[in-house]
Amino acid sequence: MKELKLKYGCNPNQKPSRIFAQEGELPIKIINGNPGYINLLDAFNSWQLVKELKEATGLAAAASFKHVSPAGVAVGVQLTEGLKKVYFAPDTELSDIATAYIRARGADRMSSYGDFVALSDECDEQTAKFLSCEVSDGIIAPSYSKSALEILKNKRRGNYLIIEIDINYIPKEIETRQIYGITFEQKRNDVKISEDILTNLPTKNKTLPDNAKRDLIISLITLKYTQSNSVCYVKDGQVIGIGAGQQSRIHCTKLAGNKADTWFLRQNPKVINLPFKQEIRRVDRDNAIDVYISDDYIDILSDGLWEDIFTEKPVPLSREEKKEWLKNLNNVSLGSDAFFPFGDNIERAKKSGVAYIAQTGGSIRDDNVIETCNKYNIAMVFTKTRLFHH
Repeated sequence: MKELKLKYGCNPNQKPSRIFAQEGELPIKIINGNPGYINLLDAFNSWQLVKELKEATGLAAAASFKHVSPAGVAVGVQLTEGLKKVYFAPDTELSDIATAYIRARGADRMSSYGDFVALSDECDEQTAKFLSCEVSDGIIAPSYSKSALEILKNKRRGNYLIIEIDINYIPKEIETRQIYGITFEQKRNDVKISEDILTNLPTKNKTLPDNAKRDLIISLITLKYTQSNSVCYVKDGQVIGIGAGQQSRIHCTKLAGNKADTWFLRQNPKVINLPFKQEIRRVDRDNAIDVYISDDYIDILSDGLWEDIFTEKPVPLSREEKKEWLKNLNNVSLGSDAFFPFGDNIERAKKSGVAYIAQTGGSIRDDNVIETCNKYNIAMVFTKTRLFHH
C-alpha cells in the first residue's frame, strides 16, 4: 500500500487528508478501524519511542500517547502488589508487555483518557484484556496474537483502530514537512541514547546505580518524542510525570513534579481504600481520586457530591498527611530536553524525590545549577545532547 486516505486532518474541516509513501510501500497495515491524521501522528511518534526504548534497555516497552506527546511510558519491570492495586491490575502473573502498558497507563490516568497505545512487542491477550476496559482510541504494535485481535476488534463497537507496523522499517535519513506552504528539511534526529552519554558528572556525587541509569535513559528517550520544552520524572522503570510543551523550563519542572506527586499520593493507603460504589465507572473513579488528592476536596465534601461516588463519606487526606507521605518519594530520576538555566528547577525537583538528573548542560549558570545539586547530594549528568522535538 502506497497511500492511505484519512477521515480528515487535524480538524474535521481539513479535508482531504492522506498519508503516502514517495518511494516503496507504507510500513503499516490497518487491521481494524479508520485512522485520522492525529491518530497516525501519535502512532508513528509513539512507535519510535517504544522501539528505541526496547533497543536501549532490552526490556518490553509501552507508551500511552495523547496529542503527539506521551502521557505515560514504561518498561516491563515487575509490579509490586501495592502498584497492582493502584493500577487496578489483575492479580495474576503478568507478561512483560502487559506490565509495561499497565505501568504506562497508570502514570497519569487522567491524561491517558482516550489514549493511543504503542507496544514494542506483540500485543498478547493479557494486554488486550486490560485495554478492553480502558477508554482508548487505538494501538500500534509489530504483531497481535489471535486472541488479542478478537478482543480488540470488539472494542469501541468494532471501530477500535488497530495498526500493525513493520518492525524492520527504516526511514530515510532526511525528513521534510510543509508549514504554510514552505517545505522544511532536516536530518532525522537519530541520536542514540545509551549509558555512553551518562559519564560526565560535574557534581560532587558521581554515583549512578544501574537502576538510575536505566531510568535516566527512559527519561531521555521519552523526551526525544515529547513536545518541547519538556521535563520527565522516572522511577522504577516508568515515567511518573511529564511536563510538555511549556514555554518556561521551570513550568515544565513544576508540572511534571506535580504529576509525580499525584502518582505517589495515589499509593497512600487512604486512597487505595476509598469506598467506591461497585457500579462506578473507571473514568469517574479516576477523576474522583484526583479530586480526593486535591486541596479542594474538603470544600467538595461539604457540597454532598461524594454521595454519587462513595458508599460512605471518605475521611479527607489532610495537607499535613500529604506532606508527610510525599517525604517517602525518593530515588527519582529526572531528564530535561535542554539545559536548566537556574537552580530553581533543582529545588522543585528535590521536592518530588529527585536524586539523579540528566540534562544537556551548557548554560551560563551551570555553576549555580551544580551548586544546588551539591546542596542536596544529587548526582547530575551533562549529556551535551539537546532533545528538542516539535
